[in-house]
Amino acid sequence: MPTPTPTSTPIERLDRVVIRFAGDSGDGMQLTGDRFTTDSAILGNDLSTLPNFPAEIRAPQGTLPGVSSFQLHFADHDVLTPGDDPDVLVAMNPAALKANLADLPRGATIIVNTDEFSRRNLGKVGYVTSPVDDGTLESYHVHAVALTSITVQALAEFDLTRKDKERAKNMFALGLLSWLYTRPIATTERFLTSKFGSKPTLLAANLAALRAGFSYGETTEDFAHRYEVGPAPMKAGLYRNITGNVALSYGLVAAAHRSGLPIVLGSYPITPASDILHTLAGLKRFGVTTMQAEDEIAGVGAALGAAFGGAIGVTTTSGPGLALKAETIGLAVSLELPLVICDIQRGGPSTGLPTKTEQADLLQAMFGRNGESPVAIVAPQSPADCFDIAIEAVRIATTHLTPVIVLSDGYLANGSEPWSVPDVDTLPDLHVEFATEPNAVDGKGDPVFHPYLRNPETLARPWAVPGTPGLEHRVGGIEKANVTGNISYDPDNHDLMTRLRAAKIDGITVPDLEVDDPDGDGEVLVVGWGSTYGPIAAAVRALRSQGIPVAQAHLRHLNPFPSNTGEVLAAYRRVVVPEMNLGQLAMLLRAKYLVDVQSHTAVRGLPFRASELEDVIQKAVTE
Repeated sequence: MPTPTPTSTPIERLDRVVIRFAGDSGDGMQLTGDRFTTDSAILGNDLSTLPNFPAEIRAPQGTLPGVSSFQLHFADHDVLTPGDDPDVLVAMNPAALKANLADLPRGATIIVNTDEFSRRNLGKVGYVTSPVDDGTLESYHVHAVALTSITVQALAEFDLTRKDKERAKNMFALGLLSWLYTRPIATTERFLTSKFGSKPTLLAANLAALRAGFSYGETTEDFAHRYEVGPAPMKAGLYRNITGNVALSYGLVAAAHRSGLPIVLGSYPITPASDILHTLAGLKRFGVTTMQAEDEIAGVGAALGAAFGGAIGVTTTSGPGLALKAETIGLAVSLELPLVICDIQRGGPSTGLPTKTEQADLLQAMFGRNGESPVAIVAPQSPADCFDIAIEAVRIATTHLTPVIVLSDGYLANGSEPWSVPDVDTLPDLHVEFATEPNAVDGKGDPVFHPYLRNPETLARPWAVPGTPGLEHRVGGIEKANVTGNISYDPDNHDLMTRLRAAKIDGITVPDLEVDDPDGDGEVLVVGWGSTYGPIAAAVRALRSQGIPVAQAHLRHLNPFPSNTGEVLAAYRRVVVPEMNLGQLAMLLRAKYLVDVQSHTAVRGLPFRASELEDVIQKAVTE
């Protein structure tokens, strides 16, 4: 079947669109959304995505807990969030409609798969009558499409079971939406060819369903217009769409390249961090070694052992795994070895909400080990920023010989945005100098290696690769004597070593906290960290467009804080801190800087809505 070509249906130009694909967790909504996103990125749109899916491998079919959705915000201008309210909902069944209807503004478009609105499926979600027919949806633009049966009919010639034919309905929906928003389908055709190339019948069926959906848009009279969103202005360069987890993986590999060291990942699969293990496992040609360990403790142990051996040791996890790794992270603090711990946060406590986002591990990262056990902490602010934060984590770890915790979260990990691929030569030089010879003499005048003879600027001890002649030294969790590294129970030495380890973290050089206050007349400062950047920036942008002056600052370094943080906070009448926990950063800022921070919190497993923060900030301005 040839690729369909556009018809003369009038095209209306839009500056932005928010689409949400929703259906059962087995309906392929994540794939559909991902392909639509890729096609939009190729057209040059700026975009942001929000995948939202159940934790169960196969949640109960047709039920509210089983609904999987993918939201995409694409525009001809800079995009900061996946959007608050969808302009378009594609609902594959009654559960998808009911789970998402409350998020739709009046006048939104709903494309509904009427084939799934059987009495049985309606009853599963508490509908007595079909909302498509009983007036429930009269405030919306509804397009009732028999997606399943049309797909099956389009695939009549293929030697497939009806069930297999029905599975292609997501490709039909993708084709229809691609026609409606003038997206090319050639890229998806190439993707399907790559994915199903070894299964010719499945390939042909999926291509036929995709093209049938596109053709349906051309031939139906249900849509009066098609829509077009032009490309967004961007600096010249090579771009690709990237998720946070992939960006973090690439950043770790780039950092290893710039340091000249191999990278070793010791990891145990856990949602939402597992994609980092998957990605790095495919990059072994770049000097990457991955080990899927039997548990979280083994994973971090392998990474720490690799650091002892002269590699960049990395371990990935989420909140529950971070708790299990705590003792070994404490050992890394005592050994003073570079270790990068990537915590992709999720809803907690315990198993909590495995596939939902949260940023409630900040205090665990700060204090979740026995004794005085300080580590550096950094946090990316967007999916693309995960690349840069990975490089920064490796810089700090190898420069100061310390564990570094990267606090990403599920929203950033699974969300995506365009990323400007950097020139590798422009990335920071992370070259590492290993200890190669003794650094002192003993009482007899003989050369000796002192493993805790520190660099006076960084307070880092020498990094000595095992097996280097003359550099034999003790390692272990028992307290060591300053300079010599001998086992020591001396009270004054323990006090000194504890303070030295703390001073090393406090002395890490990080960039000043930048304040976005264009006119310098804002009285309210909004401070965020991690993934709250997008919603905060969108809310601030909206308020400024109304003539309301608001300042914004975002922390990427959480331990140590930038040296000017106290000065920045003191310069404003009111400081508002939105975060997806119960006020953990606010607590730290109050304690350290004695500032009366106004905390705004939410722990719903979803990112903030920009409109919600707009109301909170506006109230702070007027009070």
